[in-house]
Amino acid sequence: MGKIIINGQEFSFQQIKEGQWQEQKPYFQESLSFCHDWLNAKLSFELQSSGSTGKPKTIVVSRAQMISSANATRDFFGIQPEASLLCCLNTAMIAGKMMLVRAMEWDSHLHLLAPSSNPLLEFAADQRFDFTTMVPLQLEACLADATSAMVLGNIRVLLVGGAPLAEALREKARKFPTELFQTYGMTETVSHIALADLKAEGPLTYQPLPGVLTRQNSEGSLEIKSPMSNDRWISTNDVVEILPSGGFIWKGRSDFTINTGGIKVQPEEVEALAAEVMAQHYPGKRYFVTALADSKLGQKVVLMIEGDQGNQDPRKS
Repeated sequence: MGKIIINGQEFSFQQIKEGQWQEQKPYFQESLSFCHDWLNAKLSFELQSSGSTGKPKTIVVSRAQMISSANATRDFFGIQPEASLLCCLNTAMIAGKMMLVRAMEWDSHLHLLAPSSNPLLEFAADQRFDFTTMVPLQLEACLADATSAMVLGNIRVLLVGGAPLAEALREKARKFPTELFQTYGMTETVSHIALADLKAEGPLTYQPLPGVLTRQNSEGSLEIKSPMSNDRWISTNDVVEILPSGGFIWKGRSDFTINTGGIKVQPEEVEALAAEVMAQHYPGKRYFVTALADSKLGQKVVLMIEGDQGNQDPRKS
């Protein structure tokens, strides 16, 4: 039977179902309480949305929606019972909470950690995991540490979500044998509904999971319908290009669109195009694309590059 491992302590799902665990730190206590409710067949759960489709809010999702999500991911990757999982994301949010659900639905052995920038520091170099999820910040920290990088190479499937992956970080990560995917999803879709292979050449192409339908509205933004969304259409603020294969390319956020002389520009696309030039001429500098008011164009596209404040002439401050 599956179990959850916290700081070396093992709790079987049967123990958790019966409430047989010693008082834990608040983070772990809340995680185990959720698992207790799940294992005792609670039918619905309140979740805090991240604001992907509007202002953050509390939404209610059903047990059936969460099971649909877990099953789709299991089938996509062929996860077997008693697989070794790692949860290093905040379990108060949907991405971390779904790791708990996956562990219970897949009958897995889950190592549960409090969120940190480098979750692999706690493990020996020969530690192996079948499946985990991280945000780009965590992946970058793991790649920067020699031992953590070795553990990273021992992970069979790693999903990266929460934010787009920078091209330079993508190039570093794709050298590892790990199956590496960028996720697309939100609280309203109960975690990811599409995955993009980070090792594939060219622009990231998201393939919807089985049972997921996609379409564009009149403004070019993505709409989604799936068992995970309770079989209702959900509108997003994400501008996409839907491909004949059924996949889609994420282009940017509609609320970030720049209208310059009647031409609509997605700053995220320009930032991606600028990545190689920035790495060559401004290595290590942060940058972003935005708009400034312009008397002729309405808005003009500008590239903002991080400067060296210490080298500024104080007379020009």
